[in-house]
Amino acid sequence: SYSAIHSIPSGYTNANIQIGEELTIEDLLYALMIPSANDAAYVLAEHVAGSVENFSTMMNDKARELGCKTTHFVNPNGIHEDTHYSTAYDMALLSQYAYHNSTYRKIVQTRKYQTQSSLKSYVWYNRMSLFSQYDFCIGGKNGYTPKAGKSLVSYASNKNITLSVISYTSSLKS
Repeated sequence: SYSAIHSIPSGYTNANIQIGEELTIEDLLYALMIPSANDAAYVLAEHVAGSVENFSTMMNDKARELGCKTTHFVNPNGIHEDTHYSTAYDMALLSQYAYHNSTYRKIVQTRKYQTQSSLKSYVWYNRMSLFSQYDFCIGGKNGYTPKAGKSLVSYASNKNITLSVISYTSSLKS
């Protein structure tokens, strides 16, 4: 919808998806996870649930089902809203659940993704610096908002052990 594509605030990442452009669900998931395309999150949310609000309700239901006690989502992409929040512990629960999904694992391990939509070509690079800094890093997702600061969910594997590491650098004042 027009809203999904044009309601991203200035300064936030997007894929510049166009009205009428056709992308696969897989392409949109790569856009969401690799360059953090906020417009892709809204397009996916509307496709799955009919609206961002309905999708946020689904996200909150799943978070509660997984045991999250200090999480409340109001959008699918993490753009700041005063009533949108989570904790490192709850993010660890969510990332552990997500890592059991083979499509998710494949996407967060991808360093470069290329695709062709109905209108244009895309090339996205995973900007997570741990890939080059830590030999055991097998994937992850970083994020940032001016109010919340930096966040990172990463995965490392050595032999038969896979770890999920959650990191937050908050810019919020107490």
